[in-house]
Amino acid sequence: MRSLVTLLLLIFISSSPCRAQAQWERAAEQIPNLQSLPDMTSELQAQIDDNGGRLLLIEKNYRITSTLQFDLKTLGAAAVKSVGGATIIMDGAGPAIRFTGTHEGTASPKSFKPATWNERMPIVTGIEILGAHPEADGIEMRQTVAPIVNRVSVRWCRHAIHLSIRNRNVVISDCHLYENSGIGVFLDDVNLHQINISNSHISYNRAGGIVVRDGNVRNLQVTGCDIEGNMPADETPTRTANILIDVSGSADDKTKSIAEIAITGCTIQHSANYSGSEEKTQALGGANIRLAGKEIYPINSVTISGNVISDTTTNVGISYSHDVTVSANTFFAPKPSNLLVANSQRVVVTGNTFNPRQFARPGTIRFTNCDDCILANSTIHKFATQDGAIILDRCSGFSLTGLVLSDCDSGIVLTSSKDTIIANCRVARTTTTEPDLAVDGSCSDIELSGNQFTGTVVFAGKVIQQSRPAR
Repeated sequence: MRSLVTLLLLIFISSSPCRAQAQWERAAEQIPNLQSLPDMTSELQAQIDDNGGRLLLIEKNYRITSTLQFDLKTLGAAAVKSVGGATIIMDGAGPAIRFTGTHEGTASPKSFKPATWNERMPIVTGIEILGAHPEADGIEMRQTVAPIVNRVSVRWCRHAIHLSIRNRNVVISDCHLYENSGIGVFLDDVNLHQINISNSHISYNRAGGIVVRDGNVRNLQVTGCDIEGNMPADETPTRTANILIDVSGSADDKTKSIAEIAITGCTIQHSANYSGSEEKTQALGGANIRLAGKEIYPINSVTISGNVISDTTTNVGISYSHDVTVSANTFFAPKPSNLLVANSQRVVVTGNTFNPRQFARPGTIRFTNCDDCILANSTIHKFATQDGAIILDRCSGFSLTGLVLSDCDSGIVLTSSKDTIIANCRVARTTTTEPDLAVDGSCSDIELSGNQFTGTVVFAGKVIQQSRPAR
């Protein structure tokens, strides 16, 4: 039965004449006879139990009101498949489908109990799940080994795919996780090593696209996906992201840590600029990729490579992270910042292009309280800020090499930083009287070599080069 809170919510929503349509109500538009469909929960659960965990869906639509449970300890290997693309409408709270196994080990063969092998590779394929309840979820996996979710669509639910407790060797591919009120793929305080998310559209999930929150996670690969608009669809402030890796809430817990992540070959974008009004910013505070680590055990060993990244408040935000590579990406249309890195070490940013395109945006690249990082071999075009296109604040051990800054309002700014090399960089056509390079008097051991500055250079408070006349 629905809770009292849910019933009150339903009464309020149905009686409000001017309200926006609730997301989960849209199932009735797609399935006009939804409420006349019989509740198939008991019948489908009986098929699961009687057929050893095999559920073959042959009808077009199935309405259920509680979770279809796959107890892998009892059933062994299980699968949900359809003939011709069946739709499950979840008209109740909780996941439409839940797989529960017993695995307590790692991915090492030595850690498997004999019975666990009988639970291997639960599969969901070729179905659609629609939410028709505000607390409906799509699929949940608990203590499973080698689960596969592919060719699955989840819409109008809360969380689309929910991974909890402990899982190993997860594959999610060729899926459409679209317009859910919660998270697309949610690694929820889970102990999970080895997960591949590929070739999927993960879009308009309002609490985040792929979210890893706490837990112990290793070997997350996200590749070949279109991931966009996974944040509020209005001016609601948010800290979520299209891809959010977050252990900041477990600051004193060493058992919760995240490492070994690859985000490659994806389009990751929306929403900030494309809000319909230049004066307004959708999802203020959102990011495309946010690594939110912690001092006691920073996020580490992350590769972000070959992606197209655009249109959020901050395109990439990194804090309390070590050994991160950001390479060969195309950045555009931030509102306002392209890259913010704080309290991190050994971050390598190389071979990227940064261009606001049709927008006038600050586009800032800022490092704060960071050590031993590299920013190299990148183009930085038309950043509309007089505070510095590139800012190093309280940083040390940096190498800035091979950078080309063109048509920006200002250049490179260093404050309270030390032990840094700036070499073979070119700053051209700075559009204001702000310096191409400004190094304040609190900096030390800053070495310049082989650079070409066409505007003013200020070093330790002294002008050492005046603007050159245009040629």
